[in-house]
Amino acid sequence: MSEEHQEPEKADTNVSGEQAYDAAQIDKLEGLEAVRKRPGMYIGDPDERGLHHCVFEVLDNSIDEHLAGYCDRIKVSIHVDGSISVADNGRGIPVDIHPKFGIPAVELVLTNLHAGGKFGQGAYKYSGGLHGVGAKCVNALSDWFKAEVYRNGKVHAISFERGRTTQPLHVVGEVDQRRTGTTITFFPDATIFVDTIEFKFDRLSTRLKELAFLNPGLTIDLEDERPESARKTSFFYAKGIVEFVTELGSTKTLVHDDPVVLTGKRQIEIDYDGKQSQEDVFADVVFQYNDSYNDQILCFANSIPNADGGTHLTGFRTALTRGINQYAKANKILKEKDNALTGDDVREGLVCVISVKMPSPRFSSQTKGKLVNSEIEGVVSSIVYEGLVQFFEENPAIAKRIIEKSLNAARAREAARKARETVRKSALSGGGLPGKLADCSERDPAKSELYIVEGDSAGGSAKQGRDRRTQAILPLRGKLLNVEKARLHRALQNKEIQNLITAIGAGIGDGEQDGSFTIEKVRYHKVVIMTDADVDGSHIRTLLLTFFCRHMPELVKRGYLYIAQPPLYLVTRKKRSEYVQDNDQLNKILIDLGASEVELRTHDQSRSFSADELKVILENLSSLSRYSNSIEGNGGNFKNYLAARSNGHLPEYMVRVRIGNDENILYFSDEESLRAYSSENRDLRLFDEQLSSEEMAAHTGPSRRANLHELHESHAIAKIFSRLNESGIDTTHFFDEDKPLFELLEGDGEKQKSHPVFSLPEVLVRVLEIASRGVQIKRFKGLGEMNAKQLFETTMDPDKRQFLRVRLDEDNAVEADKMFDVLMGDIVEPRKRFIEDNALNVRNLDV
Repeated sequence: MSEEHQEPEKADTNVSGEQAYDAAQIDKLEGLEAVRKRPGMYIGDPDERGLHHCVFEVLDNSIDEHLAGYCDRIKVSIHVDGSISVADNGRGIPVDIHPKFGIPAVELVLTNLHAGGKFGQGAYKYSGGLHGVGAKCVNALSDWFKAEVYRNGKVHAISFERGRTTQPLHVVGEVDQRRTGTTITFFPDATIFVDTIEFKFDRLSTRLKELAFLNPGLTIDLEDERPESARKTSFFYAKGIVEFVTELGSTKTLVHDDPVVLTGKRQIEIDYDGKQSQEDVFADVVFQYNDSYNDQILCFANSIPNADGGTHLTGFRTALTRGINQYAKANKILKEKDNALTGDDVREGLVCVISVKMPSPRFSSQTKGKLVNSEIEGVVSSIVYEGLVQFFEENPAIAKRIIEKSLNAARAREAARKARETVRKSALSGGGLPGKLADCSERDPAKSELYIVEGDSAGGSAKQGRDRRTQAILPLRGKLLNVEKARLHRALQNKEIQNLITAIGAGIGDGEQDGSFTIEKVRYHKVVIMTDADVDGSHIRTLLLTFFCRHMPELVKRGYLYIAQPPLYLVTRKKRSEYVQDNDQLNKILIDLGASEVELRTHDQSRSFSADELKVILENLSSLSRYSNSIEGNGGNFKNYLAARSNGHLPEYMVRVRIGNDENILYFSDEESLRAYSSENRDLRLFDEQLSSEEMAAHTGPSRRANLHELHESHAIAKIFSRLNESGIDTTHFFDEDKPLFELLEGDGEKQKSHPVFSLPEVLVRVLEIASRGVQIKRFKGLGEMNAKQLFETTMDPDKRQFLRVRLDEDNAVEADKMFDVLMGDIVEPRKRFIEDNALNVRNLDV
């Protein structure tokens, strides 16, 4: 058969007119463009979880430095402009030119996929970052990204925008030879993270605390510099995961006082490019039993959380069930004729942390949710089984208490099975759905919504106002049973819980383990908790959340559970009324009102702005006020800050120098000029310089002190100025004390008033002042205060409503479990402490 060379054919259309599928339809994404096109492959969904996953990807590199023995301190800082920094005192990313690729190593690892020091070259033995895609993915998904590297007595800096190098690697100054490390700062790209680009302190705190537990000897600092949420904390745990398990069980009644610690080392065979090598694997398993009815097992591989478990979890479960059954039968606690205890029985009330450290771990995806190394199952299983048998032999009293708890769990499981069967049969024989349920006509679960409403009065309004085609209403009478204090068979005897289970239609339980909950049978893909905005409503909401998270966790993990957000206020001005959720929304309404009632023009009348243009200007000025207030809150002066602009470039650093009671404030446009000033004024120790005895002796003048502030606000202010310039505002003239810059006209005809304005910020102040006149604010306390039409318009209308989606994933599961224990558990002291600690944070107190 001969082959002919043919020229590629041009793209054509087929008979039906559709585009033909040929070579022209094949494309190749270059560099980091693949990450921007398909971020889900690398960080999961670009939602709030994906946003924080970016921080954890950068953080993993610092943790790897700690695992390699070169880093003992990490600091994470959320800056005023919304950017975030991760700084460590590790070795610093190499900055020399790569012999093969001809670019600095730091640029290579931050711009080229699958480039890094974790592919067997010897830089890292136990590493969480494996694929060489973590930090460069964050770079690709950032509006801007910069790295500073401290190595060999120099500070090296490199900058990027959306993955492309904007400022090549350069030296910005010198530091003490002993100082090494890397600082990564980035601002997420809002075109990728469309849901939110706001970092949450609590979400970061949960993960950083885990990392400190998993890495004894490592100090991790977290600081939020944003004025409205400013706080800081530090984590350090000398005893590691023993303290982790102790804290997880701190809100529960314990079965035995001290955690059980099982540790061991095994060797496994690793293939490095065809060469076999024996490598050590370390497993640390710590567990403790309490009298609750749920288990909590957290798994980690090289400090990376594995929310979906994996082979280390399988090995632990197998060994625990086998070890307890064998000891129970050998010591006649479990009779020969008795059925063996199941995995669910022996894990009831268990709190456990499994941590393995190993070379070349393999995960199911880049988000590392599940460990898949098959050899690890046997390693963990043998370490746990041998350690457990030895512990039981040495501590028979504790062994007996654990086994007796497991036997009680087995009896309760059988009772729950019978109760579950009763609920199922009664649902089938009684016509299926509960009588109080006002069902919808739609039968497609993806289009159906179930509103769980407290009380018959709100239920009546909801039934009258709903869209009967897609919205179902289930009123609850009184408060739900607290399932945190009741075993499952008792919960299943509660009428309200029976109604809930029957209405949702998927059963109850953990779908993974006992198979009694079937996600495919869920009748509504939006299950909405709709309660009053008062104390009773909050309590009922918490009871419902406890029920769903404990007994229908898969429903929550799939994102089917929501919380309705009824408005807090009705704002009325003249003939205009609007429902308002919070103060930010109120401010937006006032801006909208003001923009429609005043006219802005330049004082020389050369330019007049329309209502729409004025609204955009006011929104930008509102954002700007947050950053100007931040600069002034740090001791600066916004007018002087703007005056220090160099060729239109805003200062990036501020230094406050104090001599006695006098203070001088200096601004610097970049780090080079700052370091030049620092080298001439070493006594200020702006970068913690170590002064020699000769320098100290030579300094004879008055003692000086200095504070250095990096003005992260400058990035955000520059963008706001750019938008203002596009709107026709000249931002080079921001203040003028001698003559007005603008004129605000209020009213019409003879009653029209003119207000001279001497600065841009004053425009916003004056407009809000005018708009606030005659505003009436009514607060809603309950859903029952709204009629059916109001309830639908504010809370149920798909075009206007606001829902909070409840998510249960690895980033918040630990904190959620702890909060349920605190708020709904048997022990009073943690609940009392929580109320005392948070009393001053209450926003809407129901008196």
